[in-house]
Amino acid sequence: MTALPRYRGRFAPSPTGALHFGSLVAAVGSWLVARHAEGQWLVRIEDIDPPREVPGSAATILATLDAFGLSPDQPPVYQSQRQEAYAAAFEGLRESGQVFPCWCSRSDLASQGGIHRDGHCVAAADPSRPHAWRVRAPDLSLHWEDDLQGAQSENLREMAGDFVIRRVEGLWSYQLACVVDDADQGITHVVRGADLLDSTARQIHLQRLLALPTPGYLHLPLVLDAEGRKLSKSTAALPVDAADPLPALRAALDRLGVLSPSTAGTPETLLRDALHGFAPASLRRSSLGATATL
Repeated sequence: MTALPRYRGRFAPSPTGALHFGSLVAAVGSWLVARHAEGQWLVRIEDIDPPREVPGSAATILATLDAFGLSPDQPPVYQSQRQEAYAAAFEGLRESGQVFPCWCSRSDLASQGGIHRDGHCVAAADPSRPHAWRVRAPDLSLHWEDDLQGAQSENLREMAGDFVIRRVEGLWSYQLACVVDDADQGITHVVRGADLLDSTARQIHLQRLLALPTPGYLHLPLVLDAEGRKLSKSTAALPVDAADPLPALRAALDRLGVLSPSTAGTPETLLRDALHGFAPASLRRSSLGATATL
């Protein structure tokens, strides 16, 4: 059996449109950290939310990454093809009593600030209506060290509550799919945008419930527009130009605080040169509230 590398990272875009600058920054950051560690870099297409997906965008994203010199070490994994794995993890949680069916609407939870903290459904059960499934959140403070943002702590019940693991429509939640896939792909370190920092406690909790390893985490500063909104949710989130990748690639490296020579003639050369002298500690550290704008 071939041993896995000591470092295995990934970039996991959702196919909701073309690759924009904020996602490019996350891809470049995760690639740099993986290559610095002499590890592998994988790509996973998180296509488990069909209503939000744009037809053809997965292929466009992969082609754009390739044009920017960001080619994964293995063929991409598609979450839409991994339903059985998520179902198996869910059954394990159900058999151990860690999840419960929930018919609660947003109005049912309004008095609790929209957070479910009861450990059981507070609405009347109605077998004639579809329901979601939630994970019981214990009154537990989780602590972990983010490699860029520093020490983190979150009380799961207070901040997240009993979180949804399977939606009313029957779709698997991001939290479950992410945890199962990271484990199955042997991901040792997760480098992603700081907008997902608040997902980490839920994912660590699921990892423990499913007896899965917890990877290291590094959350990169977000790219915001002039209004202070995350770029992916902004009208300024124009796609990067795969036909002319060098300007956007240099801008992404600059956004990360990584020095890069201006003379490189190809994305591959620019990335290789940027890697010389790079260290994860040189990445720009910021909080969600203090992220610089693009």
